[in-house]
Amino acid sequence: MCPATKEYELTIDNHTLSITNPDKPLWPEAEVTKLDYLRYLLIVAAPLLRYSKDRLLTVIRYPHGIGDKHFYQKNAPDYAPDWIQTHMWENVRYVLCNDRATLVWMANQAALEWHVSFHLAKDETPTELVFDLDPSTDDFAVVIESALLLKQLLNELQLPSWVKTSGSSGLQIYVPIELRYTFEQTRQVGHFIASYLVSKHPSLLTIERLVKNRGDKLYIDYLQHWRGKTLPAPYSTRAKEQATVSTPLLWEEVPHSHPTDFTVYTVPKRLETFGDLFSSISAPTKRASLDAILGFLQCQ
Repeated sequence: MCPATKEYELTIDNHTLSITNPDKPLWPEAEVTKLDYLRYLLIVAAPLLRYSKDRLLTVIRYPHGIGDKHFYQKNAPDYAPDWIQTHMWENVRYVLCNDRATLVWMANQAALEWHVSFHLAKDETPTELVFDLDPSTDDFAVVIESALLLKQLLNELQLPSWVKTSGSSGLQIYVPIELRYTFEQTRQVGHFIASYLVSKHPSLLTIERLVKNRGDKLYIDYLQHWRGKTLPAPYSTRAKEQATVSTPLLWEEVPHSHPTDFTVYTVPKRLETFGDLFSSISAPTKRASLDAILGFLQCQ
């Protein structure tokens, strides 16, 4: 009989955490164990938390790894330590992803994806304008072309933008905006920009929500950007075979990138080389005004 795998104890920020089943394969094909995963999270904790701090957190848990059953968790479990920060929002007691110890404790519960809101828990003001580019086929060249077209339009509108992989099949584009707009207003702007782009490239793009009606067109999802809704946090892992990560990119990298390039194995070195490429969204020194676009829309 093989001896049982020992458990680890980690002390992080004055909290002692027990790590159960450290050798459990969470991404079997990529040979990523729970201990590998925890090491990754501790490396990316600072930039991940920089964006996720004080936002409503939804995790996807895979108790037996990505090949088995999973479930979404919004409510903080009753057995969570009392030091984990939470916030009640619309009758849900959300965990706030605010420190390394919370990351590790939840990762030990096999939380493998980290999805956060577009606003802070105590303030429903959107912190950015976001477009989620969702392809209908496996051809990532379509995503690249669409992202660059959107980037060109945002440049023309004098809206600075940053891009990250979803960690799955698409790209997500963020524009830091002044903290004085409502989600109703950002939706107006998002609809205008997405609709205009579709009108210019109708064979490539769509804003059709129903998958069955999209054909092979890429869906520009501006509707996901809303109070209480989420996208994967920057540096969040995804439950994909290659252990991919939602990774911020330089715009000049986009034409030569693919989501599978960015994994728990490659992102730490990348972070060491480039630093946090999402810092202009997580902690912007300048935010864009949407007044000109909203003013134009009011005149239509």
